[in-house]
Amino acid sequence: MIHGKARNVIITGTGHAVPTRVLSNFDLEKMVDTSDEWIRTRTGILRRRVADEHTATSDLAAQAGRLALKDAGVSPEELDLIIVATITPDMLFPSTSCLVQKNLEAWGAACYDLSAGCSGLIYGLDMAVHSIASGAYQRALVIGADCISKVLNFQDRSTCVLFGDGAGACLLEAADQAGVLASRLGADGRGWDKLLLRGGGSRHPASPATLAAGWHYIEMCGNDVFKFAVRIMVEASLQVLADAGLQPEDIDLFIPHQANIRIIESAAQRLNLTEDQVYVNLDEYGNTSAASIGIALDEAVRSGRIKGGDRVLLVGFGAGLTWGAMIIEWVEKA
Repeated sequence: MIHGKARNVIITGTGHAVPTRVLSNFDLEKMVDTSDEWIRTRTGILRRRVADEHTATSDLAAQAGRLALKDAGVSPEELDLIIVATITPDMLFPSTSCLVQKNLEAWGAACYDLSAGCSGLIYGLDMAVHSIASGAYQRALVIGADCISKVLNFQDRSTCVLFGDGAGACLLEAADQAGVLASRLGADGRGWDKLLLRGGGSRHPASPATLAAGWHYIEMCGNDVFKFAVRIMVEASLQVLADAGLQPEDIDLFIPHQANIRIIESAAQRLNLTEDQVYVNLDEYGNTSAASIGIALDEAVRSGRIKGGDRVLLVGFGAGLTWGAMIIEWVEKA
């Protein structure tokens, strides 16, 4: 139910968590037929973080969520909603968000997961913004989290060099001042087979045959995803800027999904953005899927790259195929 006029929504806290284990390009040279030079020049990645056998997605998500709550000065019992965006849930059910609720002891929060691939955090932010704006909720914790290393074939050099593990979280609250100015989501299911994990669902339940076929590892049509990403990052950015009545030159910081440096540079060039306007941490973490934008946003806030009044453009793309973009005017905490 919508209670009266739509309310403004701001991000009041951010946090992120990554595993302690670092897997460098030189480590990968010993595991698969690749090289540091090949990975670095084609992707921009130098190293990534990899979860150990005892760490699951909900563990990283809860760590990031706890930091976002602390940053906002909000206690877990004050939460009304927890959304976890992930394509590597701890298990098919219950939801990873319910496990995060348990870890945080946020007993008053409704919980659900969503699956939008690397666009997941923006999808989650959009859902939370509309939920709070409607008056139904006051505070929502949105977490993008993935342990992609758990579903990588480390004999497949086309995928295993790209991904890392992590979680990024945002705490959103109703406010007098406008923070989230506009958001835009999209999807094209015709590209469902360009990036997928084929086995383990109701179409291809886990079996000796699916294990033998390698269907429990990520499959990706790299060239098709690259072309899609370059196009959609620019289109989604221009659409959401138009929704907010802004131009690319009005943006103080561009935080794209951290998938490939060539994609990021191409999008920035087409939007006429300078290097100083673009946040990149791809070299340190690789592609952390739904966590990517959340990790970068938290780092940018904590390092002072984002200040009150700055306009920040978030944009991502992912499996589905999906995409999303959001414009935020940053509001400093009182």
